[in-house]
Amino acid sequence: MRWKPDFTIPGMLIAALFFAASLTPSLVPRGAMVQGAVSGFSLAAAYAIGTLLRWLWLRMELPVLRDRALDMLQVTVAGICAVSVATALYFASDWQNNLRTLLEMPPVQSGRPLIIVLVAALVFLLLLWLGRLILMITTALARWLNRWLPGPQAMLAGVALTALLFWNVGNGVIIRNVLGAMDASYARFDALIEDDSPQPTGTLKTGGQDSLLSWEGLGRAGRAVVAAGPDRARIEQVTGGPAEEPLRIYVGLNSAPDPQARAELALAEMLRVGAFDRGTLVIATPTGTGWIDPESQRALEFLTRGDVATVAVQYSYLASWIALLVDPDYGVETARAVFSEVYGHWRSLPRETRPKLYLYGLSLGALNSSLSHDLFQVIENPYDGALWTGPPYESPTWIQVTRQRDAGSPAWLPVYRGGQTVRFMNQHGESEGADAPWGTFRILYLQYASDAVTFFDPYSAWNRPDWMDYPRGPDVSPGMTWIPVVTLLQLGVDMMTAVIPPLGYGHMYRFDHYVAAWAALTGAPGWDEEGLEELKQAGANG
Repeated sequence: MRWKPDFTIPGMLIAALFFAASLTPSLVPRGAMVQGAVSGFSLAAAYAIGTLLRWLWLRMELPVLRDRALDMLQVTVAGICAVSVATALYFASDWQNNLRTLLEMPPVQSGRPLIIVLVAALVFLLLLWLGRLILMITTALARWLNRWLPGPQAMLAGVALTALLFWNVGNGVIIRNVLGAMDASYARFDALIEDDSPQPTGTLKTGGQDSLLSWEGLGRAGRAVVAAGPDRARIEQVTGGPAEEPLRIYVGLNSAPDPQARAELALAEMLRVGAFDRGTLVIATPTGTGWIDPESQRALEFLTRGDVATVAVQYSYLASWIALLVDPDYGVETARAVFSEVYGHWRSLPRETRPKLYLYGLSLGALNSSLSHDLFQVIENPYDGALWTGPPYESPTWIQVTRQRDAGSPAWLPVYRGGQTVRFMNQHGESEGADAPWGTFRILYLQYASDAVTFFDPYSAWNRPDWMDYPRGPDVSPGMTWIPVVTLLQLGVDMMTAVIPPLGYGHMYRFDHYVAAWAALTGAPGWDEEGLEELKQAGANG
């Protein structure tokens, strides 16, 4: 079994093309190390495609060059590939800086081509050796099966067994165990390292005096949520009128043994602090780490002048993109338990006295929030609306309404049935053409066109995504080009690095955009356009 690379002419040509293409801009700017990883994966994909094409050519017994003619062609192709790669590396900094300018990020002086090449070579060799290992296992299984099966059948069975082996290892052993191990590791980290969030003393604060939950059990994310502002005094200062102390109820992962128990504990704490007596009630589904975007909470608390209660229950410590890639259903059980408990009590209250009920989620929280209930559960007594921010590409409702958008509306900010139930918003406001009256039940998606968590497309390996059509989103580079396979790899990395851009781009949602979104969703009673603009400016400072 040879372990050195067999560099075929088709493989070299496609590798040079893929390497150069991997340097072109996508949704998020890339540093040298990240770019090297993307280029390394692109080289590996190109080598696999080139090797497959060569194998097919030989199997079809088509003519091939030999000896001196082959050597000359290899030298010529190698020279063309080297020039192509060098040219792409030369322009790489300009491509990335054009994107950085679009996202209001400072330019880089150099793309550090040497680092890119070295990292790409290392990643490529590691993937190549992994591929060779898979091939070696397949060949060994085929030889063993050849004792009982004819050659072609033995090879086919060997391929199937190898695929089954790696699938079971990846899906059954590695993924599940890694998820559990990472959760356990972060749990220990959470217990050992205390943050700077001060423990509240008020009786209306979760984790404070008379609370049903301990301060330690909230976890780092929960303590940060509860301790953060604004408080009543700050809201009165910004809004210029009387306000209430906003209520934030948070149940940490360590507060109870299972999702149902945590949901019941959340409801009990809500009843203790009088959450259902407020004018607005929000079920906020956290991200994978348990984090809730403070920009969203502050925006709504200022907008309602503190007359709001928000409840959230943690379900993991994992970053959303990790859980999204390996197990999109991570957290659904908790989301459903929390919705069932809170909604069940809410619907039991008299219609004329119960608060407005909204759902909120960012990233994986948006996906889990949308999956927390079904139509038949709420059709008789629908809640008032939902704000789902940066919804992941796996979100079923988002996929459906985007695909069935009204003709002429862009995929990055669609109009669905005139906007009578579902609407979309970005940095510059709502979709143009949403002319139908917005009913009492409202769903609003706040999304940026540069957010790869939303616009990652698993089919972009062979299909150009609709959101790349012109006109493009205001924060998507006109220089971004769809390249089969390579675009998929770029978007996969963009999803992992979507929090690198500043607020207002990528997966970083800004306070004033949240104000606009919550105002549209709730109707912003007591506010006019001038007041909302002043709030956007004043509240942005904390």
